[in-house]
Amino acid sequence: MPVCPMCRMLAAGLLTVALGLCAGCASDGHLNLFGYTTAPTYDCDIRTVYVPIFDNVSFRRGLEFDLTRAVVREIEAKTPYKVVNCRDKADTELIGKIVGRRKQLINVNQLGETRDAEVVLAVELQWNDLRPGHLGESLSRAENASKEDPLSPNKLDPYAPRGKKAKDPNIILVQPTTHFIPELGGSVASAERQLIDRLAVQIVSMMEKW
Repeated sequence: MPVCPMCRMLAAGLLTVALGLCAGCASDGHLNLFGYTTAPTYDCDIRTVYVPIFDNVSFRRGLEFDLTRAVVREIEAKTPYKVVNCRDKADTELIGKIVGRRKQLINVNQLGETRDAEVVLAVELQWNDLRPGHLGESLSRAENASKEDPLSPNKLDPYAPRGKKAKDPNIILVQPTTHFIPELGGSVASAERQLIDRLAVQIVSMMEKW
């Protein structure tokens, strides 16, 4: 019985798709096809993270507690990792330090009041491996940073003496910036809240494998 041309085309298409899927199947069982993959973006060999309260050497006290809570919340919501409260039971340790907070006036109104201003937070980060055989290794990945607010171990620290770079190449500096307009209800407190939320997202993105 002759086969219709449409059936032949359908069978050829299905065969092509099947061959493509087989070719894109990696040894770990995940698909890698046309630049896309079904593999998880986080290292599944890591299960637990210890996040001590971030240090804060800026003049704005209390930010370290809000930032630590936001990071813990983001890790547990977006990653397969579990945050533990004991360093000895953790696979990794995420250390953070708020090294600077700056408010800068952008524009004023006719009465000399603030019309537009910006707030910057500078935070140093270091993600360390605590697993046997990997103890002391750095997991910090600057290449996973947002292009808008790049994380870079070689970026100059504006809060340090001019020309001074990070002491440890494994320490990553992230400096998000946000604007606020008092006439529209913005304030320093709301700007800092936005910065903390952005920092938490960026820090967790840094923890991805790629």
